[in-house]
Amino acid sequence: MNSIWAGRSRWGILGLILLGLQGRQCLAADATDPQAVRHLLYVTEPGIRDDLKYGGAGILVFDIDQGHKFVRRIATLASLEKKPENVKGVCASAATGRLYLSTLKHLYCLDLKTDQALWDRAPPGGCDRMSITPDGRTLFVPSLEGPHWNVIDATSGKVLGKIETKSASHNKICSLDGSRAYCAGLKSPLLTVVDTSTRQIVDTVGPFSGSIRPFTVNAKRTFCFVTVNGLLGFEIGDLNTGKMVHRVEVQGFKTGPTMRHGCPSHGVGLTPDEREIWVCDSFNRRLHVFDATVMPPKQLASVALRDEPGWVTFSVDGRFAYPSTGDVIDTRERKVVAGLQDEHGQQVQSEKLLEIDFRGDAPVQAGDQFGIGRATGN
Repeated sequence: MNSIWAGRSRWGILGLILLGLQGRQCLAADATDPQAVRHLLYVTEPGIRDDLKYGGAGILVFDIDQGHKFVRRIATLASLEKKPENVKGVCASAATGRLYLSTLKHLYCLDLKTDQALWDRAPPGGCDRMSITPDGRTLFVPSLEGPHWNVIDATSGKVLGKIETKSASHNKICSLDGSRAYCAGLKSPLLTVVDTSTRQIVDTVGPFSGSIRPFTVNAKRTFCFVTVNGLLGFEIGDLNTGKMVHRVEVQGFKTGPTMRHGCPSHGVGLTPDEREIWVCDSFNRRLHVFDATVMPPKQLASVALRDEPGWVTFSVDGRFAYPSTGDVIDTRERKVVAGLQDEHGQQVQSEKLLEIDFRGDAPVQAGDQFGIGRATGN
């Protein structure tokens, strides 16, 4: 363990330990029924570029069951840096009890039971928004808009290999069944499909009308929903045929300049039951809701937000939508019901967040930073 603490002050280390102990005490004090499952939202910061005004640095934990009340702040090796880097992605495994976060240069691993750091690695080429296989064993980590994706052992942090697409690697999703990984680059209109067992490219989907930005997939691996440069809306790819099948444009709203990302829609997600698609609209500060039970999806509603959204994901049960603005939306009422605030009353925003559920201090379920579909029935 000595290597991960190299170059860090003893006071920084002491603070990390004390904050971890205080956090676990807070968790225990709130858990009156040891068998009850607590649903917690983990929000990593800085999660809007490297801007500390949206919640500082570290991992902020909110109690979903208690109106998204602030619970505690977890200090990390990344947040203890003199100038914390952008958090680029977050994922977790309940099976192994570990949480991972990436910054521009580093990949970090934490123990979910103790909040303590397990390791810190610097993969070749840096990091972007990664994904983990459902068994918690393997991480697929994009290099920072580089030519390749690192395949990393989730237990040790060891690099096992790489996948080269030369597409400015950016976002990665592992399918719900763990058999496929989907790679999207900032400079390609093609979605690359990888067999997770062989770690070989087996297909591509597209081309879409522009370079792929955030995207999501359904549970049965039949469709992908992608945002692309220049489009207020999303496009749909057939994962079986490899063809783009629909272009869906938001109606009734104009596009305009955005503060970040440079595209009208940066963020799209499926509700876990896959009945709706929610897509971001930065210029108009809205989320647009579409009926996904028909093809092409039909526009249903829009929800106004407190800032420009650059991401959206959902609680595991689908009751809440979480745009990066820190608004908490009741998906049934399509209404903002809360706003994330830290221990100082400061508005919290982040594009890197997910739900983790606990029974006592043991994690029992982990959500996903991407709004992936979870409908596996007939």
